[in-house]
Amino acid sequence: MNAALEVKAPEARTEIRVQQADFDLSREVARLREGDGRVGAVVSFVGTVRDLNDGSAVSEMELEHYPGMTEKALEDIVAQARARWALFGVTVLHRVGPLTPLDQIVLVACASAHRGEAFAACEFIMDYLKTDAPFWKKEQTPQGARWVDARASDDSAKAKWTTMGSGR
Repeated sequence: MNAALEVKAPEARTEIRVQQADFDLSREVARLREGDGRVGAVVSFVGTVRDLNDGSAVSEMELEHYPGMTEKALEDIVAQARARWALFGVTVLHRVGPLTPLDQIVLVACASAHRGEAFAACEFIMDYLKTDAPFWKKEQTPQGARWVDARASDDSAKAKWTTMGSGR
């Protein structure tokens, strides 16, 4: 008689950090999939500071946030993604403080069994982060400092998810 071997699957990982320090993409992806043999796909997005925005040179961008409220908003966004797709791990890191062109701003990484779920979840989280997470950007340009307004394209990117079904 063969006895069934019960193997407990690792818990789904979620890591959300808002920080001033830079991050190492390779290290973050390795940590996301560490010890979880179920992971067949990891998709990551890294946003960086551009040196040109809306026709003006950008020498610095300062990101501000509302501590506590920002992390809660990010947790809610990740929970919505988890309700749509089977994810084994999610990492969301967002930097705040002064940044210069080429600096990394944000990392969203999603781990799942298959690439379709990981791609969709990563895009969903990023689209919602751009509209629903309380971050404010101020750019330094030759014309002086200016606050960056929300973009209609970000609202459109988020809106597509209300008409799309989940991957499950």
